[in-house]
Amino acid sequence: MAERVTPGCTDGLMPLGAADALWVDLTADSAVPTASGAFTRSPSRAAMGYVLLGAQVVATVRAGGGQWSVAEAEVRRASAELNAVAMDRRDLVRVGPFRGVPRQQVDEETPLRWRRRIAGELQEPDGPERAAPRDVGRPYHLAGIDWRRILVEQTHAGPQRTWWLPRAVVRLLDAAEHTETQWVRAARTRRAGAAAAESPVRTRRAATAAAESPVRTGQAGAAAIESPARLRQAPDADDRRTTSPRSTAAVPRPYDGELEGRLYSVLSRQPGTSRQVAGWTCAVCRTAPAAVLDHCHEHGYVRAPLCRSCNTQERPDHLYSNDIRVANRYTRLFGTDAAAWLRHWHRCPGCRARTTLPLPHLAAWTAHTACRSLRPTHPAARGRKPCGVLRVSWTGSQNAPRSCLLTVTVDFCPSGEHRVLARVPYREAVERFRRWLAETAPAVAAAAGPDRLDDLPAQSRPVVEDTSGEGLSLF
Repeated sequence: MAERVTPGCTDGLMPLGAADALWVDLTADSAVPTASGAFTRSPSRAAMGYVLLGAQVVATVRAGGGQWSVAEAEVRRASAELNAVAMDRRDLVRVGPFRGVPRQQVDEETPLRWRRRIAGELQEPDGPERAAPRDVGRPYHLAGIDWRRILVEQTHAGPQRTWWLPRAVVRLLDAAEHTETQWVRAARTRRAGAAAAESPVRTRRAATAAAESPVRTGQAGAAAIESPARLRQAPDADDRRTTSPRSTAAVPRPYDGELEGRLYSVLSRQPGTSRQVAGWTCAVCRTAPAAVLDHCHEHGYVRAPLCRSCNTQERPDHLYSNDIRVANRYTRLFGTDAAAWLRHWHRCPGCRARTTLPLPHLAAWTAHTACRSLRPTHPAARGRKPCGVLRVSWTGSQNAPRSCLLTVTVDFCPSGEHRVLARVPYREAVERFRRWLAETAPAVAAAAGPDRLDDLPAQSRPVVEDTSGEGLSLF
């Protein structure tokens, strides 16, 4: 059967308004509800060169008259892929609110950031009840999906409400964010290559302009003759500024374990703590001034003062309260700079005495290091390349190690969208880490052990009390 011709199309391109209508028409029978403003309403921005439809990127181009348009075939392809998604409205994933969960680390140039957007909507007064069509210009769709129509509210004892989305939609939005990140990075690389190719042309033009402007050349020569006199005067002025006692600034000093064994809950309430932290250099990179006081969220002990860059590097990349995306930075944390980071994490007396890591860090280590050989690969330009994106989740708590289980998964793998690599019990993960620690950082391993500290609390604070219920308490 021939496809219906869309009015307003020229050479296969259609304006954004017509694309909005076509998207809704083609996905009318989809299990996942779609929105009418997929191309023209926030967070879509056609001027960036693309629009997200489900997990697909549809490129936008400027047609005649400077109007933004899209290829009709691309809209039809994206709608066909969305129509193929099966959704069980009873299989739900909690999307908020999570008190105290660290903000997910994302590429700031990627505008989707669907978890942050949903959290922002839910925090507003009457957020879920707000009628989206009345708020012109307000974002109410994500990648063309009308998430409000499938958002589920659950209420339990007390005034607290929780919000849930079908698992199929959560996976679809995860895939959309991943696809968008890859597209933005590829576009950035293309722009950098084009700029590098254009720079020799600009250099030749500048040289030609200088040769054709003798007056400007003479002025430049006069300035060059005058500059040595200025240079002879500069050192005296600099010396006077350097030796002036008023301009002497306090140089941050190296951290030498002055806060070891202190509880963050007590230290953070004391006046002058921020000023004291600013007086140290970062305990990891040892170059930048410290800005924050890093601490173990499981045991509550202070680790050391860190700069903001190292603190961000160390923070687990949570997707949900018990789910971590194992990003590329873990190559540094457990690879090139492993000894420095292990020493930093074991500044916590609780982790050091138990010869382990906090549960989120141990989960990331298990996925990145212990299950590395299980990760599938595919052919690349230079040998083979690891496939997909690693993710690790867990059930239970480290305080009940018999029931705690880590599940390592590869997302976006050609052989399966979410492929389970391994299920590792918590106790087994701890034993693997202890053996690896002894080989990787012998000095750190030698300082660890249950007999190293006698005044540890009888029971450490749980990270996740019960992931099957409502008592999710991450930090």
